[in-house]
Amino acid sequence: MPPELELPKPPNDLRATRKGDKVYLTWSVPTATTERATVRHQGATQICRSLEVAMSACGTPVGEVAASQFPVPAGKHKAANPPPKVQASYTDTLPLDLQQKNPVEQVTYAVSVLNTSKRSAGLSNQVKMPVAPTLPPPDDFKAQVTPGGVVLSWTGILHEHEAPELRHIYRVYRRQEGGNTDTVAGEVSLSTSALGELVDHSFEWEKTYDYRATVVTLISQRSGPELQVEGDDTAPVKVFVHDVYPPAVPSGLQAVFSGVGQAPFVDLIWAPVTDADLAGYNVYRHEEGGSPLKINAELVKSPAFRDANVVSGHSYVYSVSAVDLRNNESAKSEEASEAVP
Repeated sequence: MPPELELPKPPNDLRATRKGDKVYLTWSVPTATTERATVRHQGATQICRSLEVAMSACGTPVGEVAASQFPVPAGKHKAANPPPKVQASYTDTLPLDLQQKNPVEQVTYAVSVLNTSKRSAGLSNQVKMPVAPTLPPPDDFKAQVTPGGVVLSWTGILHEHEAPELRHIYRVYRRQEGGNTDTVAGEVSLSTSALGELVDHSFEWEKTYDYRATVVTLISQRSGPELQVEGDDTAPVKVFVHDVYPPAVPSGLQAVFSGVGQAPFVDLIWAPVTDADLAGYNVYRHEEGGSPLKINAELVKSPAFRDANVVSGHSYVYSVSAVDLRNNESAKSEEASEAVP
């Protein structure tokens, strides 16, 4: 029997992501050889990068991951019961010169896993990554809570695109405190104005969020969707969105007496308040010279109220206010009066 070459089987799950000038590569460490035996002695892994559409060989590697970083599988494993997969990673820094000279190109990555004799069974699957240079984030990113939402603002950069195929947008992310998921709060195109602003309406009140912004480079292709590369992020800005803002003041209040042939009452109607967090209304009444007193026991849910606690010969002055879900109450509306005969 010829001796085993112990060539690790090339990975087929190489993945790549980019942020700023950093490309993050991950793959599974081979556990089997090309001869379907367990890898017992593994050599280094070479990181291959090329501007070629497809690489036939690694050429001069841009980096290397030592075999000492990977655990050696213990014992023998059959094909039906292979050892658990181990994830490997490498971070490559794209040279600035490469970015500037090839702004609309893509670079190809692969890895080559060696045995202890520095031989390889070939390249892994190949992945592509845009080479376009990214732009720095704003250095004065800030957030302010307002009744209409969280206003995010910054001083932008006036930038000439490196090539007509490139354009840029600002992207703002939001993450709830204690969470690990980012939500895109919104995007704004780079414009001729140096001032950037975005209003986030999609948050939940009484929660704390971290906001951050980045500049995204978009690369148009002759065929297929735009490619995009995110630049580095701003420092996160922590915001507690505490709602101390009352809803709009009700308007159009009218008071109408009725009571012919029945117990007297005064009907009130007004224009509905359209705030999304409206909980209801309070109704106030007073007589000439008196102070307004709330006459509803519970929040009034619709923009109408019947006051049946009226006495003949008296005149009443009414006003209403709006209350939101966090018990913020608006100012009172303009008054409406009605006499009870």
